[in-house]
Amino acid sequence: MPKIVVHVMPKPEILDPQGKAIGSALQRLGITGIDQVRQGKRFELTVEGEVTDEVLAAAQHAAETLLSNPVIEDVVSVKVQGQGGHGGGGCGCGGHGKAHGHKPAPANGAENLMGKDFRA
Repeated sequence: MPKIVVHVMPKPEILDPQGKAIGSALQRLGITGIDQVRQGKRFELTVEGEVTDEVLAAAQHAAETLLSNPVIEDVVSVKVQGQGGHGGGGCGCGGHGKAHGHKPAPANGAENLMGKDFRA
């Protein structure tokens, strides 16, 4: 079944105490080269059947009105994963096929999101 993946991030002007705590922990663990951490949210909406333009529009509306707090958060992406025609590459970064240079996500569903800019 295809999924619609929604990424929500705090607005740039909003303080991110969780991101700061993660950044401090990285330094304590000896992980260097990370300048700043911002923590966001990822939602996976499993869709029955095909993701039509109407379903995608409904997911966008849900992202803007329910999944995010528009006062302090931005919806940075709403993309289809697991279906051709709407950017159905396997990693969820959207818009290209499997030979795109990303390593596949681990089997537990976690992804390495470092280096991805969801505002693009």
